[in-house]
Amino acid sequence: MAALTAAAVAVVGFLAYQASANVPDGLAAKPKASSSASAPAGKHAAPEPKKNPLAVPADSGTGTRVVYALKDRRVWLVNAKGKASRTFKVMPGSVSAVPGSYAVTSRSGSGTGSDGVPIEHVVRFAAVNDVTIGFSAAQDGAMEEPDPTVKAGGVRMSRADGDALWRFATVSVKVVVVP
Repeated sequence: MAALTAAAVAVVGFLAYQASANVPDGLAAKPKASSSASAPAGKHAAPEPKKNPLAVPADSGTGTRVVYALKDRRVWLVNAKGKASRTFKVMPGSVSAVPGSYAVTSRSGSGTGSDGVPIEHVVRFAAVNDVTIGFSAAQDGAMEEPDPTVKAGGVRMSRADGDALWRFATVSVKVVVVP
């Protein structure tokens, strides 16, 4: 019985050797183990790196400034060394400033937005076709999409973010709007 088993193992080993010797080169390579999920067959997509939310947009100037990214709907409060001390999401009004460099022109502790909403911590920095553009927080904390039929230049944020921007963006502080 032992001789029969040894002969069977030898035959299987010989057949396995012959099969591996005749495999085309492309099929012979064994895939390497990976700790991440693999991409779909035929695709070589590298995973997208996570964006650091505190990373200040390139080409946004230097020094102390407020940076407002239109596409990202995000604001950064940037210190004199170029580091963001805070960043947050905002909801732009129906009218936006064009990319460029501005300065805070005026501030109001409270008032009523052009959409009729009670607001606080208003920081104005631009005007587009007689529409004043500025940052503010709705007193009820809402950050709703603006009514496109109303020409409003308010860039809304949460009340906590409005407080931070109010303390940071005094008159003459630079505001840089990027695409």
